[in-house]
Amino acid sequence: MAQRKSITRNNNDTQTNTHSNDHASIKTSSHPGKRIVKATLLFVLSIFISAGLLSFLGCFDFTTLAGLKQVTTIITKPPIKTHHKFPHQCDVVQNQTQPVVSEDGTKNNKLRSSHPRPATCPSYFRWIHEDLRPWKETGVTRGTLEKARRKAHFRVIILDGKVYVKKYRRAIETRDTFTLWGIVQLLQWYPGRLPDLELLFDADDRPTVRSRDYRGQQHPAPPPVFRYCSNDASLDIVFPDWSFWGWAELNIKPWAKSLVAIEEGNKMTRWEDRVAYAYWRGNPKVARTRRELLRCNVSDKEDWNTRVYINDWAIESKEGFKNSNLENQCTHRYKIYVEGWAWSVSEKYIMACDSMTLYLRPTYYDFFIRGMMPLQHYWPIRDRGKCRSLKYAVHWGNTHLDQARKIGEEGSRYIREEVNMDYVYDYMFHLMNEYAKLLKFKPEIPLGAKEITTDSMGCPAKGRWRDFMAESMVMSPSEVSPCEMPLPYSPLELREVLERKANLTRQVEVWEDQYFRNLTNGNKH
Repeated sequence: MAQRKSITRNNNDTQTNTHSNDHASIKTSSHPGKRIVKATLLFVLSIFISAGLLSFLGCFDFTTLAGLKQVTTIITKPPIKTHHKFPHQCDVVQNQTQPVVSEDGTKNNKLRSSHPRPATCPSYFRWIHEDLRPWKETGVTRGTLEKARRKAHFRVIILDGKVYVKKYRRAIETRDTFTLWGIVQLLQWYPGRLPDLELLFDADDRPTVRSRDYRGQQHPAPPPVFRYCSNDASLDIVFPDWSFWGWAELNIKPWAKSLVAIEEGNKMTRWEDRVAYAYWRGNPKVARTRRELLRCNVSDKEDWNTRVYINDWAIESKEGFKNSNLENQCTHRYKIYVEGWAWSVSEKYIMACDSMTLYLRPTYYDFFIRGMMPLQHYWPIRDRGKCRSLKYAVHWGNTHLDQARKIGEEGSRYIREEVNMDYVYDYMFHLMNEYAKLLKFKPEIPLGAKEITTDSMGCPAKGRWRDFMAESMVMSPSEVSPCEMPLPYSPLELREVLERKANLTRQVEVWEDQYFRNLTNGNKH
């Protein structure tokens, strides 16, 4: 695991010399010379005194002359309508000085989305209500929260607009660091608008709160554990994963920057000119279903219409990640998504490619996948018999080019427009607000907790960790309010959504079964 150590900043500032007097060259034998020297000294002194006064009044940056760094504290009150830069005590913001050209041709220093946002949040926000439903009647008491302590990597406390953290155990790589960085950025995006709260976060992959352990009125409320994914048998509360702010260990850039790069990569190869096979590249060692996927690769005996590649991240790291740039992997008409140890962060990068995503039936879900629909955003693939299922999906796509392209582009549009960083922050904002409403106790800062800020996290960081923090840092508050939280599903609405997904998936399986029956009977049409 990559280690991140605090380092003492080197002060490379140099003192500007305001005088360069060569005493040997000053003439002392003439009175006019003395008067000139005195007048010059008085003039220079008056400049420094005036500059100092102006600097004190906030009208002039005296440190430019003095060669020192200035620490500026800006106090803001909601609602924020104007832009300003947040205070910084190191050069972590230097990477933000180069503007990014957005789709409309304008320069955007914030790496924010340029897509217009409707007033109401996307439909997947409704699942916030479902994730928090186990505590709707009882609320979250101090005792209920503390039951989650043994499962947590860290505790987050928000009080009076400040973030505090208490860590309990080490997380995988730096997942915890970038998750906390994202929370700090949220408070800069919506300063002063987050409620006081305490939550406990488990940064491992698989959910741990089993719903069967808390069924019936005789059972107490389950422990509220925040994590990156859950499943139908669990009650873990789903939260955006760390990679939205960058996965430094694998050189996967922050989502806003990755999304811009992938959009450019999409333009490099027209859809109809892309390779007419299904593509997957990744680490097969982490899960059974991925190891089984390797059997679907092309061989001397069989061509399942797939092109599967093993990605060795250790080798990639040594070679500078030259073969794993996400924007260079949008060259096939079809891309395969398959889970890893749990859900996989690769999901959003795969779906952003305009290729039709062949989505192997998942066990887990993240926060946004529940808003997607088969045959609209992706093509469902069976887990059992996945090779045959993939073969048919590619055949169907190559014989229904317009429809396959539409599914690919619609899935990509969903990712770009409904899972951009604006909505990631809005999801976090609404989830935390709805969660805070359930608390039956007053949040407090426990012994050993530390306040975290952009400066405290960004300044000691180094290498890619520092770069990704700089690239994902919120530089000014949002000019608009969060999207409006949609109402919860009614029981009927929720059942209809789930049944529609199931029916569409079954329809694909019917087509697939009929296709292979026809092949067996000698009819290829």
